[in-house]
Amino acid sequence: MSSVRAKFRCNSMEQNEWSNTVKFTAVYGTNGENKDFNTATPSGSLEIQIHGDVPAANFFKIGGEYYLDFTKAE
Repeated sequence: MSSVRAKFRCNSMEQNEWSNTVKFTAVYGTNGENKDFNTATPSGSLEIQIHGDVPAANFFKIGGEYYLDFTKAE
């Protein structure tokens, strides 16, 4: 296996003077693609901080779903 893919939903964003904190939880369900993720990543959370003036600060939207790909670093 060369990588692992998870699907996460953006649940909240907090902005302060210097950065944005974005919080995600794993997506799961009983139908289609989300059923597959339910088997592989039934629960999980992710929190990231993004500097306030970079393009990524505006990329994520509350309620949006995003893929997270893990590839082993050499």
